[in-house]
Amino acid sequence: MKILYHHRTSSKDGQAVHIKEMIAALRDLGHEVIVVAPAGNQHTSFGSDDNFVVMLKRYVPKFCYELMEFAYNWIAYRALAKAVKQHQPDCLYERYNLFLLAGIWIKRKHHLPMLLEVNSPIFEERERYDGLSLKRLARWSQATTWRAADFVLPVTQVMAEIIQSYGVAPEKMLVIHNGINTKEFDNVASHNSVKSALGLENKLVLGFTGFVRDWHGLDKVIDMIANDPPEAGRHLMVVGDGPARPALEKQAEALNVTNRVSFTGIIGREKIPEYVAAFDIALQPAVVAYASPLKLFEYLALGKAIVAPAQANIRELLFDEHNAILFDPNQADGMPKAIDRLCKDDALRLSVSKNASATIADKQLTWKANAERVVQLFERLRHHA
Repeated sequence: MKILYHHRTSSKDGQAVHIKEMIAALRDLGHEVIVVAPAGNQHTSFGSDDNFVVMLKRYVPKFCYELMEFAYNWIAYRALAKAVKQHQPDCLYERYNLFLLAGIWIKRKHHLPMLLEVNSPIFEERERYDGLSLKRLARWSQATTWRAADFVLPVTQVMAEIIQSYGVAPEKMLVIHNGINTKEFDNVASHNSVKSALGLENKLVLGFTGFVRDWHGLDKVIDMIANDPPEAGRHLMVVGDGPARPALEKQAEALNVTNRVSFTGIIGREKIPEYVAAFDIALQPAVVAYASPLKLFEYLALGKAIVAPAQANIRELLFDEHNAILFDPNQADGMPKAIDRLCKDDALRLSVSKNASATIADKQLTWKANAERVVQLFERLRHHA
């Protein structure tokens, strides 16, 4: 099968991981994937945004920037039309983005079966956090794109309910959570290699990976560690970077626990499994209500004892006292208490870890399985065309 894969993502973060892994998984299944994407996105380093886009957002008025986003449809349409003419694809797979209508135009023009992957309600996100100038156009474009696809693929059931509120029928949706590339985790170096390198062999490591934000609540974890007796062995390892890092480092210094807290900064994707393997307890702090956090799948793949908030999207995969310890995100001390419980109960920690390691296989949470689900949908759509 020839699959035309379209996206407008230029940043190299979790979005890029999803795109790369899905394309690779489809190709591994023997399908030809033709990618149409913004020019230059290959030159952005992991963990960063496209510099040109960052500059535009910073210096161009919102009204003009949003018009430029909408105008990009003509660039995307020409690129898609060229790809259709050259490769004659059987179907179209698109990663949803706001103001992006070129995919549905191509679908209608060439009668291509279309799947639309939706990771977030971008209209609502941007209206809330960044502000939107062209609100009516933005909402219309989101609704139009979601309704026009033959099938919509939300990453959580919570996200599916948001899409349904726009008039998309449940029978036109299939929830496909994020996944894991098991090849990257099968031969992970012993956690002792990272623990040794950082001098943490005899420590109980509390670990977090990703972009660190204030609302993650890691400051409460540092406070907890600061209250430990001097001989305690708990250590917080933050694998990643983000706007909250400077404040957390100052907090650790003020509390005199810099030797019990470490920040790796941004590391290459290929190294992340080695660092996660060094965790004894893996932290999934607060997360937006509809997300499917990539870190969660990495924690599960390596059989970590996970602490996570008891909210709907997380409970789609995690069950309290089975493959995780869940806490009430509305309680300020919820996460520290859950961590403390796992630290003090070795048997519980071992049981949760064991069940976590089985979750990936039990629920088929791999990029390969996701690609197989996508192919099955395309085959069904082509059969009924």
